[in-house]
Amino acid sequence: MEKHISIKYVEAIQSINPNWSGSITGNTEDEFVIDWNGEAEISKSDIQAKISEMETAEANAVQAKIDLKASAKAKLIAGEPLTEDEANTIVL
Repeated sequence: MEKHISIKYVEAIQSINPNWSGSITGNTEDEFVIDWNGEAEISKSDIQAKISEMETAEANAVQAKIDLKASAKAKLIAGEPLTEDEANTIVL
């Protein structure tokens, strides 16, 4: 299930500025009103770039896990030793 866009905005803002303690109101990205709570404002384009960066990193992590499992399976079938990371992918 995909995260709600306001949650992504909050995570992106906090990634850029970990001290931010404001809030976001509104139902859609166009309606968002960000309470910066005295912190320096971050541009919408910077927030969207951070969201994109975070989504790419998440997708890469998922793909890396898939690749590691496939490698472990291929090595098991071939009777080859697994790396520790490959062994950790096996659920018993």
